[in-house]
Amino acid sequence: MGRSGGAAHGPWHSGAERPLSLAPRGHAERLPVRASRERAGASPLREGRHAALGLLPQRPFLSHTVGVKPRDFRKAVEADIREHELIAPGAAVTCLVSGGADSTCLWHTLRELAYEVSALHVNHGLRGRESDEDAEFCRDVLGAEVVDGRSGSTEDELREIRYSFATDRLRATGHTASDQVETVLYRIVASGAPGKIDWRRSDGVVRPLLSRWRDDTEAYCLAEGLDFRRDSSNPATKRGLIRDEILPLLRRLHPAAEGNLLRLADRKTAPPELVALLDSIDGSARLDIGGGRQIVREYDRAWLERSPVALDGEVRWGPWRITAEEKGLKVRGWRPGDHLAERRKKIQDVFVDAKVPRSEREAWPLVVRGDEVVAVPGIVEAKGVEAVREPD
Repeated sequence: MGRSGGAAHGPWHSGAERPLSLAPRGHAERLPVRASRERAGASPLREGRHAALGLLPQRPFLSHTVGVKPRDFRKAVEADIREHELIAPGAAVTCLVSGGADSTCLWHTLRELAYEVSALHVNHGLRGRESDEDAEFCRDVLGAEVVDGRSGSTEDELREIRYSFATDRLRATGHTASDQVETVLYRIVASGAPGKIDWRRSDGVVRPLLSRWRDDTEAYCLAEGLDFRRDSSNPATKRGLIRDEILPLLRRLHPAAEGNLLRLADRKTAPPELVALLDSIDGSARLDIGGGRQIVREYDRAWLERSPVALDGEVRWGPWRITAEEKGLKVRGWRPGDHLAERRKKIQDVFVDAKVPRSEREAWPLVVRGDEVVAVPGIVEAKGVEAVREPD
């Protein structure tokens, strides 16, 4: 849920211990979301409710991000939202909040950007009273629904439980670039491939803070006077091990370690079928890559061509408009070994005789019946086939 593991005040306590009543799984307690312009530091959100709870924030030391400007931060987040089409302007969105700096920053930022924001907190109950205090903080300070998610034990199970709630709404999490680096590093170690966190999950959950660093979210909370929770169990998790022990060592090796790991997340990984096709230079092969396109390799040469198209009505192929009276014909690109129907002459020789440049041959359309070439538009005609080339 994008929980921050950085510096913050520890678990907060009210003046008197209050048991937290949690709703059954699938149900929730809800507080109305406060108006988007109700600012912490000069509003009931801080002066009223926080004073009543006896909440005393501590100011963490933040090295290079103390000077973060909240307005610029929000502007950058909004630009990412627009670029990746995450949330429609003014739309409703439910923030999955832990109470940490990342999700608190997300909740506040989206409110300030005039989205219709609600919040949801899943209490896994793994840390006893501290978990209940996290839930109480999210409910009372962020106006979150609180739901019980105590059935899981592993990190993967707990994550799936969190994502099983509120599936009828657009949901957002506070994952940051810091989470991205940790994910890349873990997946390199676990699988040998730099997997990444996407801006949008397959189930529609969005991550608007994915280009912001964790230090930025903490600095934002500091600048806006927002309190947040710190998870004491973070160091015991896989992410905690990477964050607290491995990354500091990598920074000692090179100061740009995190930025370089982040760049790995943006590299496109070629499908194994494509790698296999391009690795060999023996014979010929082709691979359908979707979108009506195929990659063709002939020995040490490779090119992109359109997949065969049924000649049913008019077919547009580059500058050519092709029609045919006969049924069952197709239009496709030239393939090595093609020859004219009922003749021995190869299409390669047809191109040579017609002085078609080698660079144009792969894109030249052929009208075929099965594996036999019926017509070569502009060069070899066939009864009932009409091909017209439009001016370039």
